[in-house]
Amino acid sequence: MIPVRCFTCGKPIGHLYERFKELVKKGMNPEKALKKVGLERYCCKGLFTSHTELIDKTAIYKKF
Repeated sequence: MIPVRCFTCGKPIGHLYERFKELVKKGMNPEKALKKVGLERYCCKGLFTSHTELIDKTAIYKKF
């Protein structure tokens, strides 16, 4: 789950992540995809490029 806002600058970024994932999945370079969705700051770019979907890994475990 991507954060709604950047931790450092506070810019709303949560709504941009799905579009970013689509562009990368289609084969676009991640750097160009970040520019296309409108991310210019290093802090926001870092959140997108270092993000991993942990919910997919933890959802397989059952709650006791």
